[in-house]
Amino acid sequence: MNAHRPVLHACTCALLCALASSAAAQAWPTRPIRFVINSAPGGAPDLIGRAVAQRLAEALGQQVLVDNRAGASGVIATELVARASPDGYTALLAATTIFAMLPAMKSGLPYDVARDFAPVMLLASAANVVAINAALPVKSVPELIALARGRPLLYASAGNGTPAHLAGEMINLAAGLKMTHVPYKGAGPALADVVAGQVHLIVTSPIAALPHAQTGRVRLLATTGLSRDPLLPDLPPVAATLPGYEITQWWGMALPSRTPRPIVMKLNAVLGEALRHPELRERLVQQGTVPGGGSPEEFARFIATERERLGRVIRQAGISLAD
Repeated sequence: MNAHRPVLHACTCALLCALASSAAAQAWPTRPIRFVINSAPGGAPDLIGRAVAQRLAEALGQQVLVDNRAGASGVIATELVARASPDGYTALLAATTIFAMLPAMKSGLPYDVARDFAPVMLLASAANVVAINAALPVKSVPELIALARGRPLLYASAGNGTPAHLAGEMINLAAGLKMTHVPYKGAGPALADVVAGQVHLIVTSPIAALPHAQTGRVRLLATTGLSRDPLLPDLPPVAATLPGYEITQWWGMALPSRTPRPIVMKLNAVLGEALRHPELRERLVQQGTVPGGGSPEEFARFIATERERLGRVIRQAGISLAD
């Protein structure tokens, strides 16, 4: 009988741990939740995160406090959450750059996005648009490619290693072009110089580009999703000319990896209800995004696919960030 005691003891401990985890999830949350966002207030990630946080707080009956931790290409915010207590009270706004791009661009990261996080749910995604200075004599992506083969073109981005930088390099690789990248300190100055004709084009948010398109100062050529964007049904996708071309921005929620599974699932369920609420859906659509959803497993698979796909392009293009 003594030989069986270690096994029984282990089974008892596992059962007690499972019961404690379930009880903790049922009680959770009993205090405010910190939602860490890797950008300054006012940008698209911040607006999306705050919209979700407000609805989530109403559903949970606890404050969801937005904590803006900009800087270091998202490393500061991401490391903070990776090292946080896995109790469901610290969450991260997971985004394309920090979860799918940065691991391929920057060595020596103080965390591993695959190991140190528990994905909860995809919150929203958005295709961008190819916007050119209106003086360029082109009205389609094929015409843009033909022009770029005959003369040097400059494409702007919000900075090295940003989705707009990668989007331009993806066009270069897919079409065999050598457009020159011009990085700026932010999407606003980059788009302003496209409007002014200092640079020729940019891949940017449709929300930012549409006012300039309506005044005739820029021309929108295509959307960067695989298919037509329901928010911009008249724009063809770049993929219609360059098959397989796709780059979108997406945002989700993630917790530290050792967060008890019942808490992850409870948060997933509450987020799912929040994203089905008409008021939140309308706010997300107004930001130019498509509301998300799905299970933690679906989000985890999506992140892994994006990390592999975009990482391959980053390596081909030779994009890197200094340590």
